[in-house]
Amino acid sequence: MILAIDIGNTNIVVGCIDGSDCVFVERISTVRTKTELEYAIDIKNVLDIYHIKKAELEGGIISSVVPEITTVVKLAVEKILKKEVLVVGAGIKTGLNIRIDNPAQLGSDLVVDSVAGIAEYPAPLLIFDLGTANTVCVIDKNKNYVGGMIYPGIGVSLSSLTAHASQLGGISLEAPEHIVGKNTVECMKSGIIYSSAAAIDGIIDRLEEELGDGTTVIATGGLAKKIIPYCRRKILLDETLLLKGLAIIYRKNRR
Repeated sequence: MILAIDIGNTNIVVGCIDGSDCVFVERISTVRTKTELEYAIDIKNVLDIYHIKKAELEGGIISSVVPEITTVVKLAVEKILKKEVLVVGAGIKTGLNIRIDNPAQLGSDLVVDSVAGIAEYPAPLLIFDLGTANTVCVIDKNKNYVGGMIYPGIGVSLSSLTAHASQLGGISLEAPEHIVGKNTVECMKSGIIYSSAAAIDGIIDRLEEELGDGTTVIATGGLAKKIIPYCRRKILLDETLLLKGLAIIYRKNRR
């Protein structure tokens, strides 16, 4: 069993992969001031909840888009496992053919999503990861990573709206009963949910037009399940995609 961890700007995703099965997925808050010991306690508590013993864990692997805490979390995991933990980055074999201007600039989360997508689904592929930022990975029919998109995440857009409009307060992310809102809260919920879903549908149309092919479309990330049910295009929801990608990369580097 492998302990897989993805460090995002808002949450740290923690999960265990046993063969091709994801045993669990949980999220803890990303706090840039936490110490190595505090993160070790957080992660150990998650493992204890699922009755995962250290002896059952073959090793660990981390991807991160928050460089300032990557080493802190790595040391925390090593404190638990008592063995070296892999970090996705320079020197790690991924098997992904990256065809962009500067491959070194590609975020580790996008690399890992793409590795898992290629392993699990037919190409060409579009992979939407909905989190603090929304990202799109574009994989061509030959399984090359050819580029993508990055745009503001749903939470970021909502926070910006409430911060700059004095009469609008915070809301929960859930769709109202009707698309036409009858009060301020319903209007905000409808606006954020349906505009996000429509944006995804429109992006798929435009990317397929540029690729000249139909695509397999996958969605993952913490907010995907809030939005994807309201999209009109066929989109496969895979909330464990990134963790499965981490497990694949771990095995490539431990052979």
